[in-house]
Amino acid sequence: MSRYGPTSNLLAGIPRASLQTSLENAQQAYLQLSAGGKVESATYTQGDGSKSITYTRANLAQLANVIMMLQKQLGIVCRPRQPIRIGFK
Repeated sequence: MSRYGPTSNLLAGIPRASLQTSLENAQQAYLQLSAGGKVESATYTQGDGSKSITYTRANLAQLANVIMMLQKQLGIVCRPRQPIRIGFK
C-alpha cells in the first residue's frame, strides 16, 4: 500500500479553491442525505474536468470517504476518537 501524499494521489494538481468548493458541496450533500434521505448530486473537479455524482442515502459511506479524501488533501486533520480508558487503583 502506498503512503498518502498531497502530490501523489487522485486530487493532486487541483487548485485549493476548487478543492474547498468540492468539499463544501460534498458536505452539504452529506447533511441533506443524512437528514432527509433524498437523492443528492455533488460536483467536484478532477484533473480531466468537472465530475458530478449522484448519491442516495445508501451511499453515505462512499460520500463520507470522498469528504475525508478532500479534507486530507486540504490538510484538514480528521482524527478518529480514541477510546476512553478507565483504570481503578
